[in-house]
Amino acid sequence: MQIKKKTRIALLATEFHPRIADQMIAEASKKIEELGGRLASIIRVPGAYEIPLVATHLLSEPLLDALVVLGYIEKGETLHGEVMGHVVHTALMDLQLKYDKPIGFGIIGPGATEEQALMRIKPVAERAVEAVCKIHELFSNIDNTLRVKSFN
Repeated sequence: MQIKKKTRIALLATEFHPRIADQMIAEASKKIEELGGRLASIIRVPGAYEIPLVATHLLSEPLLDALVVLGYIEKGETLHGEVMGHVVHTALMDLQLKYDKPIGFGIIGPGATEEQALMRIKPVAERAVEAVCKIHELFSNIDNTLRVKSFN
């Protein structure tokens, strides 16, 4: 897949579990370049809970086309990780709709062991980038179609 429109993407990743997050950033960055996109910035936050607040700030930037969030919510002994995953996922879905910009959800877990997370780094990071590039291009095609039809 090669995108026609150069998508400007920010990566927003957790500092928690740096071994996993750092590799996810590397894989996502490679995929952005491979698809012909543009890496606008890489931002790190302490953990998954801080992602929605920083995502809000980033998505308000008019020069940014899309956001990819990356991280790992580990399987714990309590429901903390599950609750965190639901809260972050819901907040990000709301932000996509509010700002009309795609967010690639590249968070592994909750419920994944570290071993499972390590095996999923590349596919999760790549799919999150591919998704935002496809949606950004789809939006461009829809906008162009509507402009053409409105002049007829």
